[in-house]
Amino acid sequence: MTGKDLPLPGTSTEATRFESRLGLSALAPKTLQSEIRAMTTECDRIGGINLAQGVCDTPVPEVVEAAATEAIREGQNIYTRCDGIARLREAIAAKQERDYGLVYDGDNEVMVASGATAGLHAAAMALLDPGDEVLVFEPFYGYHVHTLDSLRIEPVLVALAEPDWELDVDAMRAAVTPRTRAILLNTPANPTGKIFTLRELQAVAQLAIEHDLFLITDEIYEYFVYDGARHICPATLAGMRDRTIVVSGFSKTFSITGWRIGYAAADARWMPTMAHFHDLTYVCAPAPLQAGAAAGLEQLPPSFYTQLAADHQSKRGRLLAALTEAGMEPSMPPGAYYIMARVERLPGKTAAEKARHLLSATGVAAVAGSAFFRKGRGENLMRFCFAKRDAELDEACERLRKL
Repeated sequence: MTGKDLPLPGTSTEATRFESRLGLSALAPKTLQSEIRAMTTECDRIGGINLAQGVCDTPVPEVVEAAATEAIREGQNIYTRCDGIARLREAIAAKQERDYGLVYDGDNEVMVASGATAGLHAAAMALLDPGDEVLVFEPFYGYHVHTLDSLRIEPVLVALAEPDWELDVDAMRAAVTPRTRAILLNTPANPTGKIFTLRELQAVAQLAIEHDLFLITDEIYEYFVYDGARHICPATLAGMRDRTIVVSGFSKTFSITGWRIGYAAADARWMPTMAHFHDLTYVCAPAPLQAGAAAGLEQLPPSFYTQLAADHQSKRGRLLAALTEAGMEPSMPPGAYYIMARVERLPGKTAAEKARHLLSATGVAAVAGSAFFRKGRGENLMRFCFAKRDAELDEACERLRKL
């Protein structure tokens, strides 16, 4: 047969010769677009007010913005070390010691990541294998679960007890199997705003030590705490510093969600391999933006963080009042910047249908509660974000009141 006689690609003749090897991976059906992003897309389409995604569009601190701009103009636009610039790594280490009394070597135990999500990804790549199990508390943040899924690591969901999302210690212990390698903990938590108590954290720590597990913590909302509540860094508990991977970042604190500047802090045994996998995936976080984050850590006074919490507590109060007047049943979050509300009265069989009805009726986007639960749960819940500029938040509240 000559070249001109060969069947053309895609023809029925070719199909009879072999079955096509083109297709999606076995993982692909589990990785559909998140409901959070789907609602953002729909909100943008109609020009609505987005209380769905935690974009945190409040103003960037002037010192952070100015330092990043200056770094660009000074030519700090090339690759950095895969674990970030020394200035920022040292500033992160100083912050951890200042806030929690945790001592990290900025050169060997801190990694600047391309967002907290990248820090989690690097930790999972470095420390866990396909088939390993990780305990994740439910309601969960979807990116946590889907990051594990994408690496063929099995998230094992441990339901928190409604209405206050208390830790069921017995349920947590019952979820451990011989394949369990880690616990993933988000405090203050997305989507509920739950702050794990000292008693709960001690129970988690005891389990981790007893079964020799890693503890991976997402503490991105550490400064968003209200009514005198206090965030406890789990790495401070006895026996936990060396087995805890602290993941956090500056997206929320400095209102720079689009900059993708996060970090991880961990024992020197784990960090080189974490940095290696971060390098393979992201190379490094954006160089001049690292300088901006470093300036924020170095120069912003303690009053900045207390004012941040006070401002968001005020925002929380306004949205709680509007949701109540709209006939929903919001719960008061002690931390983070989300409110979960019961929405039985809204039309729709599912939470996703209810969220789309709300957007259509008011122009306000929220996220279906089912996005944070295993299938069949969360269908009468909805998550609202209040990290918005005051004028936009007040407009959203006014629209909700008219529902």
